Amino acid sequence: MAARKRASPTSKPDPSQPKSSPSEQKTTRSTSDDVFHLSPPKLGAIFVISTLLCSLHLYLLCFHYKVDTELKRSILINAGLSLVGFFVTLKMIPVAARYVLRRNMFGFDINKRGTPQGEVKVPESLGIVVGVVFLIVGIIFQYFNFTEDSNWLVEYNAALASICFMILLGFVDDVLDVPWRVKLVLPSFATLPLLMAYAGHTTIVIPKPLVGYVGLEVLDLGRIYKLYMGLLAVFCTNSINIHAGLNGLEIGQTVVTAAAILLHNVMQIGSSTDPEYHQAHAFSIYLTQPLMATSLALLAFNWYPSSVFVGDTYTVFAGMTMAVVGILGHFSETLLIFFLPQVLNFLLSLPQLAGIVKCPRHRLPKFDPATGLLTGTKDGTLVNVYLRLFGPRSEKSLCIHLLVFQALACAFCFVLRHFLAGWYK
Repeated sequence: MAARKRASPTSKPDPSQPKSSPSEQKTTRSTSDDVFHLSPPKLGAIFVISTLLCSLHLYLLCFHYKVDTELKRSILINAGLSLVGFFVTLKMIPVAARYVLRRNMFGFDINKRGTPQGEVKVPESLGIVVGVVFLIVGIIFQYFNFTEDSNWLVEYNAALASICFMILLGFVDDVLDVPWRVKLVLPSFATLPLLMAYAGHTTIVIPKPLVGYVGLEVLDLGRIYKLYMGLLAVFCTNSINIHAGLNGLEIGQTVVTAAAILLHNVMQIGSSTDPEYHQAHAFSIYLTQPLMATSLALLAFNWYPSSVFVGDTYTVFAGMTMAVVGILGHFSETLLIFFLPQVLNFLLSLPQLAGIVKCPRHRLPKFDPATGLLTGTKDGTLVNVYLRLFGPRSEKSLCIHLLVFQALACAFCFVLRHFLAGWYK
């Protein structure tokens, strides 16, 4: 969900008006393309954000921990390809924006209604560019890292297939405006390639305080574990989609969480000597770095004031990617703590999602054109609850506050893991 109002279907032409010739129609389209102008990307803000989020990850990888040379080489090659993906995405977004506008795939920013910015046609569904570039980077990377007999190659391709499936379903949703009840089950189908190819363990480690009660240290869940994997994918995919509605919030929460995932993986690689454990977390890095790089490129256009909308294509793609890395990296519990704001938003939204309380089409705050501030409504979202607790805010300020909360939730997870290490598991 984004703070947009979809354009109404194109009106039928007046039969009394003469039809234009093919050459006239072509000229009209060309003129429309010439008029179209996308605001330049906000590269200054992206440089600051990427520096804050990526510097610690690279420092730990290259200097702090003694990571195996070959493993470090693969991670750095992946980082280099991700950087290329960043610039490709940056160049492709204006091109794609022109094409989606031709097909009347645009919206109006509801949080700017009543102002000149609220009347601007904003291209939407630009998440498709990020998804396509991500897949290309992921496929090319196989040439540098995986051999034909690699044990990880099957699961890696299954992960890409699930993500590709989710991108397709997300774009279908943007085009057809699928009802939200249907959206809940779409990730279940997208996870099928991953679930069918998954050959890893299906066991969980029982927390030490509960071992005396359960009588086991390790419990094999079998097919129930795969059911859990599917449910985790459904939650991650939809949780980002419903914690939205502000310029930059969907991508912002993704890059903050992705940065935390990268830190977690590098720390786990550096603190372990098990090669299989290293590969599991490296696998997670191979998918997270391209996600973060391509997302930052889209954020350059989506940061306040947004010149493009990401669409459901991006939100479901980002959620599925992080679910996949959490599942195959075997840190789903940690991932759920990273998703603490999304979990809280889901719990707040549950009465409306379950139909107990009336659920409007857009559960957005109320915008006051006179002051330029957003005021919280009674809808059960984290955005509205924050505004009700702390008072009206500008859209940019509110987004920054929510992203800081996301970062604090990730930091809390690291602190929690530190204090529970050796006692909980």
